Amino acid sequence: MKHQGRTVLVTGGAQGIGKAIAKTALARGLQVLIVDRDQAAGQETISELGAQGEIRFLAADVAQESDVQRMVQGALDHFGRLDYLVNNAGIMIRKPVTELSYAEWRQVLSVNLDSIFLAARYATPYLRAQEGAMVNIASTRGLMSEPDTEAYSASKGGIIALTHALAISLGPAVRVNCISPGWIEVSEWKKQGQRHAPDLRPEDQAQHPAGRVGRPEDVASLVMYLLSEEAGFITGANFVLDGGMTRKMIYVE
Repeated sequence: MKHQGRTVLVTGGAQGIGKAIAKTALARGLQVLIVDRDQAAGQETISELGAQGEIRFLAADVAQESDVQRMVQGALDHFGRLDYLVNNAGIMIRKPVTELSYAEWRQVLSVNLDSIFLAARYATPYLRAQEGAMVNIASTRGLMSEPDTEAYSASKGGIIALTHALAISLGPAVRVNCISPGWIEVSEWKKQGQRHAPDLRPEDQAQHPAGRVGRPEDVASLVMYLLSEEAGFITGANFVLDGGMTRKMIYVE
């Protein structure tokens, strides 16, 4: 699944799942623009991955329309084309609904959901020109919830719906899919000051029907497949990547 000479823009690409997507994209021959509001993490990622291929970093806040316009233009300025868009940036504010302010609610929705609308709005002409593809990173929290996650769950459910709406509107030139990860252990993919070995108990691994907690590489591999021509008949789909947890009945005995 080589993508030689093509360009992918990855939001939230300086750490975690986004960083794994960037690294895997480089290994597949893609030119990569990572976008993140954490400038220190972005520069660190460029230093770590720069020898592996053509990768650039652009500091931007995807909740700001002008920054989204700038990041799309940045891909064109750096690489002359935009073939793929991976909307990965996201935040969580976890509070009881009676304590969650409207400003905090809007902040989560703006970063997680509004940013994808904006990115699609400004990137679509260039994706159409290359008959490209888009992958949005949602979450199993769009399908099920833990307490005090109203804003995050609403944003991720919105991503799933926005994905199939975009797939219908932009097809057949542009395919649009999303991935809903479950528990993905990202501690080794953070910036140096926050990086640490995973602290996982045997029961954390064993509770998953697949036998382990997820890794950022699991998400990155699926992203690369969905961007590739091998996935040419797949659009508007949501792929649950959670080791089987959403299919597991859990009752207290």
